[in-house]
Amino acid sequence: MVTSGREGMEPAPTTEVKVADVAPVHPPRERMTYRRWFFLVLGFSAFLAVYLAGPPPYAVDPVGVVVPLTREGKAALGVFILAVIWWVFDALPIGVTGIAVGVLQALLQIRPAKAAFGDFMDPAVWFIFGSLIIGIAFDKTGLTKRLAYRMVRVVGNSTRRIYLGAFVITALLSHAMAHTAAAATVFPALLVIYSFYGEPGRPTRFGKGLFIGMAFAAGAGSIVTLLGSARAVVGLALFRTIVDRRVSFLEVSWYLAPIGWLMVFLIWRLMLRLYPPEQETIPGLRREAEKLHAALGRMRRRELLAALITIGILVALAAQTFIPALEPLNRSAILLLATLFLFMTGVLTSRDLDKIPWNIILLFGGAMSIGFCLWETGAAQWLAVSWLGLFQGAHWAVFLLALALLVLLITNVVMNVAALSISLPVALVTARYLGIAPDIVLFIVLVAAGMPFLTLVGAAPNAIAHGSGQFKAREFAVAGLPASLIAFCVIALAMLVLWPLMGMPILAAR
Repeated sequence: MVTSGREGMEPAPTTEVKVADVAPVHPPRERMTYRRWFFLVLGFSAFLAVYLAGPPPYAVDPVGVVVPLTREGKAALGVFILAVIWWVFDALPIGVTGIAVGVLQALLQIRPAKAAFGDFMDPAVWFIFGSLIIGIAFDKTGLTKRLAYRMVRVVGNSTRRIYLGAFVITALLSHAMAHTAAAATVFPALLVIYSFYGEPGRPTRFGKGLFIGMAFAAGAGSIVTLLGSARAVVGLALFRTIVDRRVSFLEVSWYLAPIGWLMVFLIWRLMLRLYPPEQETIPGLRREAEKLHAALGRMRRRELLAALITIGILVALAAQTFIPALEPLNRSAILLLATLFLFMTGVLTSRDLDKIPWNIILLFGGAMSIGFCLWETGAAQWLAVSWLGLFQGAHWAVFLLALALLVLLITNVVMNVAALSISLPVALVTARYLGIAPDIVLFIVLVAAGMPFLTLVGAAPNAIAHGSGQFKAREFAVAGLPASLIAFCVIALAMLVLWPLMGMPILAAR
């Protein structure tokens, strides 16, 4: 194993560095401690406090539509608060908390059991499943090692540059494919790189920064093009319906590329500040990576098949934006074709199904279930209208900052498409009364909805990164607080300075 490379120490020995087992680091056997019991009880107490409270006041939107909070809506908010406490403080395994979300909805008759548990099979969950299968195929065939070794050959031995290289590659991939697929592609390669660092199986500052930063970079990169996530396509469709104007692919990238890439480099600096690597360099890493890459030889049949299948599926997903005939096809169904082809061609076998991280899938299934629950019971709309209604008479800048804060928060608890669908129509209607141009409302929502940095359930890359075993849910939230604050400040900078200089209208024409 590579020795620590600190100044004043003897140079690393020239013996060959062996790649450690690159499976994710698993935490020790979990026990029900007093601390975990405390947060279990706290979650139930918070639920009861919300559920048994008296009826809250109605929310009224700018056109006078009354939005009440029903019994089911109050119960949905209570379940949501319970789930957040359990997820953040690890009261139960994150996947088991996901199951609890469905159980409580059914037992309390918030929604029918078929709806509550049916969301665990939502196409978005299957998209994550398909992305993880591609990651398993890359790992099995050795493609992840090729990607990791090539990356190391570019960035060298410096752990600071490894951070930067990992985040840049993740963001670039998120320009061309869904950020879930980008994270699933990069994740196994980062595990290979991490196997050269320190003691395998032990969480480190470097491991925390590498994987948390990867998740954040996937979100930042995904806002730059329409290919990074379905949220932008949905947002543009809503905008066209409400405002009756089309926003082009190039216009989205023109305004959002500076924001996305500024966030990527600020995330890099933040990870260096929060999680400075224990070692400044990994001695001999580049040399060993070149040697191991050469030892891999030419691509074998299974590697080539896995690469071609994945590239073909990603091209089909990207083509949906440009080819109208492909647009109606479900993205998850297209991605799952890769799963079928990988098994049909023998790249994967039934034994590989044992490698699927069901904890992550159940986590995201629970997130989808509570997200749809908040949406269908009207609780999410009540929150959005109540919050934005406070700023109907405010200065335009105050209203837009309040909108950014709202979306940055709710995109951590409901699917980003739902967060956008909840906030954008209300904000566009309110903006008319304040004389704000609709364009800036759209782009603020697109940016904020792409950066759920507080919870594992906010986006699939967050859950995928958690599979490394390098950090706990509460550690992710602690890192996400300054990251969200940075995102908020970047949105303010764009709104007040950058976008006006780039030609975006801020105030509506009189």
